[in-house]
Amino acid sequence: MRIYKSIFIVILCLISCQSQEERKKDFISFDGIKIAYSDHGNGKIVLLIHGFIVDGNWNWGTSELKKQLIKQGYRVIIPDLRGNGNSDKPIDENAYKNNAEIKDLMALIDHLQSDEYMAIGYSRGAIVLANLVTKDKRITKAVFGGMGIGFTNPTWHRRIEFGNVFSGRTEPNDMTREAVEFAKDLDVNFKIMGYLQDYQPETTIAELNNIEVETLVICGDDDLDNGNPKELQEQLPNSKLSLVSGDHMSAPFSMDFAETIIEFLNEK
Repeated sequence: MRIYKSIFIVILCLISCQSQEERKKDFISFDGIKIAYSDHGNGKIVLLIHGFIVDGNWNWGTSELKKQLIKQGYRVIIPDLRGNGNSDKPIDENAYKNNAEIKDLMALIDHLQSDEYMAIGYSRGAIVLANLVTKDKRITKAVFGGMGIGFTNPTWHRRIEFGNVFSGRTEPNDMTREAVEFAKDLDVNFKIMGYLQDYQPETTIAELNNIEVETLVICGDDDLDNGNPKELQEQLPNSKLSLVSGDHMSAPFSMDFAETIIEFLNEK
């Protein structure tokens, strides 16, 4: 009897350990592209969407936000958007057109068989999330990090400049040079990064005005890289703005960033 009890305890421990550790997975999206994601913890789903050039692990893997969400009892899902990380990286530009990334994320939630989830996007991830919120009614709360209102303009100079330089149409300039060097260090595919800018999901101010779910706009107090976050918050009807210490690269790794978001998610 003692032997069986010991075996039962060991099995329970193994299940518990597995539930808390990172589970690396993937699925086949709507057009046959493999999308990789990691799955952490248990509870209500929080989707974390990474920014430009980096992948899910770089953006969120060691962040306080991920750690604290798991500690708070959330299930944290971190995908690599197509063209990034461990997801497939098709060279055909058609693979990035027609809101393919939005379709991937909705397919991921279908794959997880979830009726609702909360979502957090940082930098370009916030741009992707803005469009996702307009299309997926399963989102109950959304957090936009490190972003202003500029992305709503189809001719936004930052998108065009980055698209041009990564596609090889122009040479790096003062705006893009640091990002180009960063991309070289991470050994990403420049052509794909160009596609991600050229075919970035578009969301109009009118569409932002119609978002009904609760939203938080959060940004470093030394971060105006993507414009004034207040201007974005003012276009979201059911929203609030929080500034935390840091710049664009440091803010999402801070405890202040994590605690502010978790407080928002925990509000009834």
